Amino acid sequence: MAKAKTFSCSACGASFNKWSGRCDGCGEWNTISEDTPLSAGPATKSLGGKRGATIPLTDLATQETPPPRTHSGLDELDRVLGGGLVPASAILVGGDPGIGKSTLLLQAAARFAGAGLKTIYISGEEASAQVRMRAQRLGLTDAPVQLGAETNLRDILTTLDAEKPQLAIIDSIQTMWADNVDSAPGSVSQVRAAAHELTTFAKRKGMSVILVGHVTKEGQIAGPRVVEHMVDTVLYFEGERGHQFRILRAVKNRFGPADEIGVFEMTGGGLSEVTNPSALFLSERGEPSPGSVVFAGVEGTRPVLVEFQALVAPSPHSQPRRTVVGWDGSRLAMILAVLEARCGIPFAGLDVYLNVAGGMKVSEPAADLAVAAALLSAREDAALPADTVIFGEISLSGALRPVGQTENRLKEAQKLGFTTAIAPSGGKIVGDGGMMLRQFGDLTAFVGDIFGAG
Repeated sequence: MAKAKTFSCSACGASFNKWSGRCDGCGEWNTISEDTPLSAGPATKSLGGKRGATIPLTDLATQETPPPRTHSGLDELDRVLGGGLVPASAILVGGDPGIGKSTLLLQAAARFAGAGLKTIYISGEEASAQVRMRAQRLGLTDAPVQLGAETNLRDILTTLDAEKPQLAIIDSIQTMWADNVDSAPGSVSQVRAAAHELTTFAKRKGMSVILVGHVTKEGQIAGPRVVEHMVDTVLYFEGERGHQFRILRAVKNRFGPADEIGVFEMTGGGLSEVTNPSALFLSERGEPSPGSVVFAGVEGTRPVLVEFQALVAPSPHSQPRRTVVGWDGSRLAMILAVLEARCGIPFAGLDVYLNVAGGMKVSEPAADLAVAAALLSAREDAALPADTVIFGEISLSGALRPVGQTENRLKEAQKLGFTTAIAPSGGKIVGDGGMMLRQFGDLTAFVGDIFGAG
């Protein structure tokens, strides 16, 4: 029986069982072509009748030498990379437009070049003169970085093969154009082909490559998700334009821990490192006010203290508003439901606004108790003591569940002058660092003790 043919769209990547002139997925015309399989027969007859080579196999006990790393001198960047740049690695950096990706990578290129790596910076979005103007503004004109402006992938690979750099920065992958792919730059096929060619070239030549990626309105890197699987490390550069703080977050790292963060501050001279992000996020915190709660969180291996701000006000609308910045909106709805169902505290007819100060984004469940405290503080118009930090996870039954790295959270809080911590009971705590630790087993006990309700 003949094998069924498959077809795919070069613009959006959608698959079909038969050819048609117009793609049902993206609406483009003449973009559907037949998929050519890599092999169509047994192993001895695949790839045009050529027999493949035998793959060397090893056992799990084989000892491998840790890869050497090059330090950039930017400790926050080295932390997120897992300790430095690994040779022959592929890194993808994504972020919103204007957030500072090019500024960060130009500074990183100068640092790596100063550390002895031959570095080439290829810009596909800006002319060389524009990049030189940025370098002049950042004070990097004397850095030994070679600069080029090109979008043709074939010319870029030829140049890299001739120059043999140790690090190449491509800004950005969405502007690259492969002449063997019949689609426009930025399309799914072009992005996939360009990423594949650059990563395989880097692995083959022992060169590290950093790719800049645009993001969609949902915050995901534009293009096929397979690009994130091709590379070794995926970094997101986050921040709010109204704040000077920038967060470099590792969401994937084959050479180090994921979820690690580096904190930078945008200044007139570029991005500067923030060695103590907790102090920076809390620097503008004034006198205790209703709705303000300090959360002791952990990002990767680093404890970070941030301020949750809540506002609860009567709603003039039939459907009250639920607005969240920096946290998960669906988790806020869950906390509100638990407060009403388990503690008898309704929020019907009340608008609820929740914000994480400083432009930080918090995702760990350990923030549940801090959010509940902020909501109750705003609703009851009762400020919590300024020297108190809160953390803990809330279950749907109203029970408080312990979270990890409690000792690190307490040490960071004590270092910044906090004297009291509120946490779930039952957690494994070796030492509280001299802080007064108040523990509760369920949300009802917490509400009754702290706010005199429930």
